[in-house]
Amino acid sequence: MDPKRFTRRLIALGAAMFLCALVFVVTLFDAQIVHGDDYLDRSVRTNARVETVKSSRGILTDRNGKVLVSNRAVYTLNFDASLVESGQLNAALTRLIALLDSQGAEYHDALPLSLASPYVYDTANGSAKMLVKYLVSLKWIAEDDVTEDGLPSSLTGPALYLRLREEYGVDKTLPTATARRLVGLRYSLALARMNGGTSYEFASDVDVSLISLIKDGSYAGVQVDTSSVRVYETDYAAHVLGYTGSIEDWDDYKDKDGYTLATVVGKSGAEAAFEDYLHGSDGKRLVTLNDSGKVTGELYSVEPKPGSTVALTIDIDFQAAVENALAATVSAMTDEDGIDRGAAIAVVQVGTGDVLALASYPTYSLSTFRQELAALSGDPLRPMWNRASFGRYAPGSTIKPLTAIASLESGATTLYEKLYDSGKWVYPGYSASYTYCWKRSGHGWLNVRSAITNSCNYFFAEMGYRLGMDKLNQYFAAFGLGSPTGIETGEYAGQLPSQNAGENLAPWAAFGQANQLYSPLQLANYIATLCGGGDRYATHLLKNVRESGTGALEYVYDAAPVESIAMDEKNLAAVLGGMHDLAVSGAVSAYFKDCIVDAAAKTGTVQTGDEENNNGAFVCFAPYDDPEIAVAIVIEKGGSGAALASTAVQVLNAYFSSSASHSAVTGENTLLR
Repeated sequence: MDPKRFTRRLIALGAAMFLCALVFVVTLFDAQIVHGDDYLDRSVRTNARVETVKSSRGILTDRNGKVLVSNRAVYTLNFDASLVESGQLNAALTRLIALLDSQGAEYHDALPLSLASPYVYDTANGSAKMLVKYLVSLKWIAEDDVTEDGLPSSLTGPALYLRLREEYGVDKTLPTATARRLVGLRYSLALARMNGGTSYEFASDVDVSLISLIKDGSYAGVQVDTSSVRVYETDYAAHVLGYTGSIEDWDDYKDKDGYTLATVVGKSGAEAAFEDYLHGSDGKRLVTLNDSGKVTGELYSVEPKPGSTVALTIDIDFQAAVENALAATVSAMTDEDGIDRGAAIAVVQVGTGDVLALASYPTYSLSTFRQELAALSGDPLRPMWNRASFGRYAPGSTIKPLTAIASLESGATTLYEKLYDSGKWVYPGYSASYTYCWKRSGHGWLNVRSAITNSCNYFFAEMGYRLGMDKLNQYFAAFGLGSPTGIETGEYAGQLPSQNAGENLAPWAAFGQANQLYSPLQLANYIATLCGGGDRYATHLLKNVRESGTGALEYVYDAAPVESIAMDEKNLAAVLGGMHDLAVSGAVSAYFKDCIVDAAAKTGTVQTGDEENNNGAFVCFAPYDDPEIAVAIVIEKGGSGAALASTAVQVLNAYFSSSASHSAVTGENTLLR
C-alpha cells in the first residue's frame, strides 16, 4: 500500500474518532449539565394513567340568541381510592378533611344523613335510592324495607351511622365532626365502587389558594381537575330554565354514554328536558407522572366535546316584563288585604305553540337557591313550584267561549236564539237544583255573543244542560283540556269535569265550575286554538339546537297542528266577537282603553269555598283581527277576573311595544263573572 495513502487514511480515521468523541462529550455535557434536571425527571418517570376530561355543558339562550345560562371554568377535587395504598384510605381522607376544614372549604358527600348528631336522615344531602341500593348490597336491609319516602324503615339514621362507622373502621378517637365527614366520604367512594368506579368528586369551584396547598403537599388519592359550573345570566325564568345537580339514581344513567356517578345532570326545567343536547361528551387523556406525582406530560386520545347550544322559545325581555307585571299586581293585592297568594301567567304564540313567557309567582333565584333551599322548601307558597304549567285551577268563566262554540257547532243553540236570564237558572223538573247568575237581577234577553260579553251564568247553565257532560267533554278535550299540552319541562295533565251515575253536573261545568282543573298553560293553549281557527299545536320550549363551536343546526322544531277542529266561520266570529266586545265596551273596557293593540278577553272568577277570596282568572288574545298571542292569568285569592285585566294589558303592551309600561290596578270582587 502507498505510504502516503495509508497516512491519509490514518489521519481521517483519527479525525473521525476525535469528532465522535467530541460529539459524545457535548452530548454528555448537555445531558448532565445543561438539561440534567429535565432528563433526571424523565429517567425516574414511572407512572401513567388515563384520565377523563370533563366536557362543558351546553348553553341555553332565548329565541333571539341572548345567553341565559352559560359556564364558568372551575377547579374540582376528586378522590381516587385506587391511588391509595391498602390500609391507608382512612388516614389519607382524614388528612384531607383536616386541610379542607382548616381552609373553611365547602365539600360534600352523598350520604343522606345530617352532618351533626343525632345523624337523622336528610335527603337534601344525598339520594335515598342509592342508599337503599347500597344497604341491600350489604344485606343490611331487604329491597322492600323502605318507608313511603324511600328510606330504610328498619334502620334509623343514628343506627346506620354507627354501623357505617364500624364497617369503615373509623378510629373512635377522632373528633365527632371529622368522623362524620370520614364516614360520608367513605360511603361516597363505596357508591362509586358499587357502580364500577373508584373516584368521587367531593368539591367543585375550589379556591385557587386551596389548589396551591393541595399541589404543594402530599395528599394521596387527591386529583385536581378542571370543570365548569353554571352561570345564570338572568334573574328571570327560573322555573323555565331549571337547575342542575348530582345523579340521584345511577340506574337512570348507567346505560348512557358519557355518564359517571359524578356527572352533573339537569334536575328541572329546560336543564332536565334537554339533557341529551346539553350534556357533552367527555374526553380521555393519557397523563404521565414522575415518582413525586408531578405531571410530566399529557396526550389526548379523545378530545372533550361541549354540549350543544339550545335556543328556547321564550323572549327573555318579554319574560321579564311579564314576571314584573305579575309581581306588581300580586304585591298590590297583598298590600291591600294582607293575604299572601300565588299566581301565574302563560303566553303562547298562536299558530306555532311557542311558549313566549311562563311566569310563576313567587319565584326564586337560580344563583342563590342552594344557599336558600331550607327557607324555600319551608315556604308555604312553594316558590320553586311552577304554577304556570303545574298549577291546578278551575277555569271559572274563562271556559264560556269554549262552551259557546261547542253549543253552536253541536246545534244546542244558534246564532239567533235568545234566552231570557231572570237571574236564577233552575234545573228542568228539579226546583231544588239551581244556580244564580252573578247578576242576581238577571241580564234579560241574550244571544250567544252577548252572553259571552256579559258572562251570563244562566245562559251557559242552559247550554250545559242541553249538551250533557259527554258532549261538553268531547269539545273540551278537542281543544286540549284534560291532557298534556306537550311542553317538554313537564306539566299537570288537567282534569275534565266528571259526575257520578244519576247526576248531571254539565250545567255547572259549562260555566267553569264542577270538578274540572287546568293549568294556566292549558287555558292559554285552548284560547290560542280557538282564536287560531281550530288548529291546536303542542306547546313547546325548544326552538332549535346548534352544535357548539361551529353553530351548525342540529335540530329545528317544526310546528304542525296536532289537531284541527272544524268550526263554522260565523259561529267562531260570534264567539270571538263576544270576547272582543268585553274588552271594547264591556266590564273590562276601562282597563283596555290603555291597551296599544285591539284585543279580546274573558274574565273568570273561581269559587274556592271562601266567598271573599275566590281565585281570579283571565284569558285574552291579540290582535283581534289577526291573533298572534294568547294569554292566561290566574291569581290565587285574586277575586274577580276583572281585577286581572290591568295585568293582561301590561302583558299585551310589553309584547307589542317595548316601551309600554302600566301599573297594576285592582278592583272589587264580583260574583262568578
